[in-house]
Amino acid sequence: MTGPRSRASASGATPAPAPRSARGAAHGHAPLAPAARYVWYAVLLVLGALVGTAGSLVQAAWFPLGLLLALLGSTALFYGARRATGNQIGVAAAGGGWLLAVVLLSFGRPEGDGLFGGGLGEMVFLLGGMAIAVMCATMHRPVQPTA
Repeated sequence: MTGPRSRASASGATPAPAPRSARGAAHGHAPLAPAARYVWYAVLLVLGALVGTAGSLVQAAWFPLGLLLALLGSTALFYGARRATGNQIGVAAAGGGWLLAVVLLSFGRPEGDGLFGGGLGEMVFLLGGMAIAVMCATMHRPVQPTA
């Protein structure tokens, strides 16, 4: 083999990894400007609130399958936020919106009406959703092939 890889490995020198911005550009991803990044975080916050609200309604309506559907929707949001932003802040923004919506919906009104009845399904949705958010936030970054 006479390619550039065989010469570099034969001499014992390893090529230095490309900077993060160059790796992103090489794979078709342009680095985001700070203003665009903040817009992404705001969109993920709103999406988290919407998914949390929808999940709260669905998990109680169709109990066994609704709970699974609500947790799958939350998982898709958190994992998608991780992949879209490439960092934990995106998951934190989506998880913050999700948690805010779920907590606000769990408060009862003075008349005694509340969306959560305090049963097993509600607790599994709340604790399971938080656990999924933490798992997605602590995932390793996917390995990027070098050019």
